[in-house]
Amino acid sequence: MQKKIRIFFAIYILFVLKVIIFKYPFEQLYAIAQTWRRNVVLEGLETANFIPFKTIKMYIDYAYKLNSFENLAGNILVFVPFGILFPMLGRKQTNFWDVFLNAFAFVLEIEIFQLFSAFGAFDVDDIILNCFGAVLGYIIYRKCRECVGIYRKKNRMEEEYGNNS
Repeated sequence: MQKKIRIFFAIYILFVLKVIIFKYPFEQLYAIAQTWRRNVVLEGLETANFIPFKTIKMYIDYAYKLNSFENLAGNILVFVPFGILFPMLGRKQTNFWDVFLNAFAFVLEIEIFQLFSAFGAFDVDDIILNCFGAVLGYIIYRKCRECVGIYRKKNRMEEEYGNNS
């Protein structure tokens, strides 16, 4: 089972990279890569959003014009599986901070790559939303573990003492 979870997590990571970084057709990515020069990096710095909640506020303010819901929900939902799957990878007990810091590191790497590659745009709000998604996934993981634990405990008690219903 552990090996299947690791394979599934690896496939999930590849999916995230495809959706976020390599979302355009190969020809378009190749054309972007051909433009890589020093000024492309400087343009990335000029268009980057380093102000927390600036993009989120814009999506809320212009919800009637933009595909705001898709962007906000998509940035959250794409990382929910991270929060669910990451704790299932290791043998040791994974806590909130393990999940949060690993999600943060992964998202930060993606955003920095976008900043310097022109394969997207750096946005601190993406980091916030993606990490929120991972935390949400972790909460779902913990609640499911809790429910499974209660169910197993109930079954053991029924087996031990008999079903009194």
